[in-house]
Amino acid sequence: MRLELDRLKALAKTQEEMRWLESAAAPGVPTAKMKPLAGLPEVAGHGGLALRTGNVLLLHGYQYHGPNPGDELSKYAAREDAAADIAAAAQEVARRVEPLRRRIKRAEGLNTRWRR
Repeated sequence: MRLELDRLKALAKTQEEMRWLESAAAPGVPTAKMKPLAGLPEVAGHGGLALRTGNVLLLHGYQYHGPNPGDELSKYAAREDAAADIAAAAQEVARRVEPLRRRIKRAEGLNTRWRR
């Protein structure tokens, strides 16, 4: 969200929406507000993320409740199901982050610290 904040603010319809994006959406989002925000990256030109975000929200529930064969608290009955979605989400993040790397400002020393 932070990388696309300027684009999202340009798409905001009111000053109130712009202030909310700056104060709440970009720094961190409460769980109850995640679903409505899932579509914002698509509006900013990152197509295909709404469906992927839905899976990530299911994983968010799994984080708190663990596997749940009865489907009351988590949509994942088995750990392996969650692991498959985690791997798919990680691959998608890696694919989408690569083109954005030049736009990210790195802290001094970060490049050398994490290189192998």
